[in-house]
Amino acid sequence: MVKQIERDEVRALLAAGAQLVDVLPEREYADEHLEGAVNVPATAIGPDTVGALRRDRPVIVYCYDRE
Repeated sequence: MVKQIERDEVRALLAAGAQLVDVLPEREYADEHLEGAVNVPATAIGPDTVGALRRDRPVIVYCYDRE
């Protein structure tokens, strides 16, 4: 299920053990990302990358757009 959430809910989910995924390209992820986030570039999303995420915990996916 996809759902847009606000900052307070992100914090609560992370405190409860949610996984944080940054979908920016590796170079942009290396420049700046949220603490604790793993990088799964949007162009690389597939069975191999998604399979590495735990199904028993929520997943928060984000992409920082500087524009």
